[in-house]
Amino acid sequence: MRPNARRTTLADIAQAAGVSVATVSKVVNGRGDVAPHTRVRVQELLHRHDYLAPVFRHTEAVESPTIEVQFKGSLKSYVAETLEGIVDAAAESGAAVVVSKASGAPHWARDLVSAGRRAVIAVTSVHTAAHLKELARSGLPLVVLDPLHLPDSRVHSVGATNFAGGLSATRHLLSLGHRRIAYLGGPAEAICNQARMHGYRAAMEAEGAPVPDGYVRPGEFTYETGLAGAAELLGLDRPPTAVFAGNDEIALGVVEAARARGLRVPEELSVVGFDDTSLARMASPPLTTVRQPLREMGAAALRTALRLASGEKAESHHIELATELVVRASTAPPPS
Repeated sequence: MRPNARRTTLADIAQAAGVSVATVSKVVNGRGDVAPHTRVRVQELLHRHDYLAPVFRHTEAVESPTIEVQFKGSLKSYVAETLEGIVDAAAESGAAVVVSKASGAPHWARDLVSAGRRAVIAVTSVHTAAHLKELARSGLPLVVLDPLHLPDSRVHSVGATNFAGGLSATRHLLSLGHRRIAYLGGPAEAICNQARMHGYRAAMEAEGAPVPDGYVRPGEFTYETGLAGAAELLGLDRPPTAVFAGNDEIALGVVEAARARGLRVPEELSVVGFDDTSLARMASPPLTTVRQPLREMGAAALRTALRLASGEKAESHHIELATELVVRASTAPPPS
């Protein structure tokens, strides 16, 4: 096939591959009944000739746009609740949603376009410069939900007021009389973690409460971080009487570490989480936490993705929804 100005067609790819148009169509649409070596050959030609499948456009015949939602790691409570918001908003908008795990495969964005996707929503995933370049070349808009790093200027994002949440969580513990309050968080480089930690420090500074060495510990947003981090905190010569955890999973690990040392929550150790997932409500004791409006964030990401997919401008480059402290049974005044 010689390069030319016209759009590459399925017939062009079929002729170059020595197969039928129907076979090429099966590859483009992800059908399974194609021999592996034939699929590879056709995909190579599709990529080489920058073939793009026809996608949704404004026409008199209204079609349902399809949005790709990608997440990394396991399907935890946080991800599940944001997905619920995305799916509910898609149903209301008449859009379709396909959920997948983030892929580093070559030409992944072009494959999404060929499959008819109109935009990508990434749940906390980190996209490299190469990923963004691939998306830009394919013309796929990207919306990052609760970004871990500062978003690129080309990326739209949806998050929550993490600094205010960290501030309110720490003020709550201070109001109960605690002064030895530790922060056990997620990755040090994650902007949401930094904002929560800075909110904690701001509240402590305003109250004149010291933050001893070892009282601020980064980790991962996991139960294991809470378990290991709290074991270290509670082993200090002057252990904290309260722990503000960067998310609910960490908080549950803290509660378990306290139990392992024979400490009662909240009588001997107060614990505050962040997110207000179903885990917080089912915990024993029920967890005091900062509510992050996860379903609303998912819905806002979906609406932004649809707006960008249709060629409209988004209302804002970054949408930030309010957090709210939810007081339950895991916090109390410090032991006398």
